[in-house]
Amino acid sequence: MTLGNAEALSLDKPRSPRRPAARRSNFELYSWLFMRISGLALVVLVLGHLFIMNILDGGVHRINFAFVAGRWASPFWQFWDLTMLWLAQLHGANGLRTIIEDYARKGSTRFWLKILLYVSTVLILVVGTLVIFTFDPDIPAS
Repeated sequence: MTLGNAEALSLDKPRSPRRPAARRSNFELYSWLFMRISGLALVVLVLGHLFIMNILDGGVHRINFAFVAGRWASPFWQFWDLTMLWLAQLHGANGLRTIIEDYARKGSTRFWLKILLYVSTVLILVVGTLVIFTFDPDIPAS
């Protein structure tokens, strides 16, 4: 076959119609990177939390309302618990989003599952953040 024979090199039309070029984004790359970084941060945060709450100074027997009130009086512990809440929730939601993308076959099922996931994620983040920042240690005994 020679290069001068252009007819021999022509291709037939493809069997399936061409799809328009998808706009490429780096969302999945950033999502993958977030999972790795948040996973490492969560290991430190959760193991620190478990060590402080369950092992130090008498373990779980000292945990009560007064202990939590004293802990959340410090901005450091508020930030620690808030970071742990946000990273754990977003890490888990991102993992569930990936599972929904992989296993939900119908587009409508995928859409509604992700809407449910996003709404529940935002609800938990809002309520958890409000609890941490509006916690009142001076609640009168009833």
